[in-house]
Amino acid sequence: MRERDFVAQIGISEADLVAAKVGAGARRIEPRVNEILGGLGALGEVMALTRNASAVHEKVGVYDKPVPGNHVSMMLGADIDLRIFPKLWTYGFAVEKSDGEEVRRSLQFFDAAGDAVHKVHLRPASNVEAYEALVTSLLSDDQSRVVETTPIERQMFAQEEAGSAEELRQRWGAMTDVHQFFGMLRELKINRRQALEMVGDDYAWALGSEALSDMLQQSSARQAPIMCFIGNHGCIQIHSGPVESIKVMGPWINILDAGFHMHLRLDHIRQVWAVRKPTKDGHVTSLEAYDENDELIIQFFGQRKEGEGERSDWRELVEALPRVAHTVAA
Repeated sequence: MRERDFVAQIGISEADLVAAKVGAGARRIEPRVNEILGGLGALGEVMALTRNASAVHEKVGVYDKPVPGNHVSMMLGADIDLRIFPKLWTYGFAVEKSDGEEVRRSLQFFDAAGDAVHKVHLRPASNVEAYEALVTSLLSDDQSRVVETTPIERQMFAQEEAGSAEELRQRWGAMTDVHQFFGMLRELKINRRQALEMVGDDYAWALGSEALSDMLQQSSARQAPIMCFIGNHGCIQIHSGPVESIKVMGPWINILDAGFHMHLRLDHIRQVWAVRKPTKDGHVTSLEAYDENDELIIQFFGQRKEGEGERSDWRELVEALPRVAHTVAA
């Protein structure tokens, strides 16, 4: 059983489980994010893992081009591309597991609720000496086997607080950068999924339940490069490039490519939306999946760099996906 599923079954957090192994395969380390990001490159090739309750993003590569920050830190390497929110990294552990003669090493980081925000798994080619040096530099004075976890309340705006659809459309149409989106919603006190229903179908439209599977199969067949974002409130991990091996296994749809694995629970998806946002380089289109709590599970774009327009093949692919009717919020 996966550790995440096991702890959910017995009613503890994943951080509780890892902490219980301190002194017997785990060491507590300080989650000093910017120091960690600066030290990970010395480990060489590793696997970066970021997940939420419904999707997993695994990327093999080197931690390269760290950009430190107090509110947002970034890793901008060719393979490992992260957006990190350091204040939400509460607990850290260095974990060693023996599997026969093999020792599997990882760095694991958790939020205040004990949910994993990011993990770094060493691979055969990784530099173990650099790993040990980094762990030693981060080793915590607190090596207790107990963590204090507190639930993290999701910020939700009451519907009666929300700005009007007219205000939303005006602000939405005036965007020049996709990063302005979150500030706009916060100022208007509109929840993300609610905004998609309010803004009108020239900017956002609902798609059928097969939209993500269709998009992945078509992207693979055409070798059209995409961007895949999976995250939680502490870390977002991004893959950029073509995808090849698309496999459905039970409720999961998977990308099983060399260097990139994605695992997505299709049965957790309640709505899929295509979303169009204006930028100074023309509008960009995303494909977004939401769960039953209106939480964003996964997001896709056509691959592009800042300053470039959107790929026409991606735009055409998304706009051709079958739409479904939805009720427009007032």
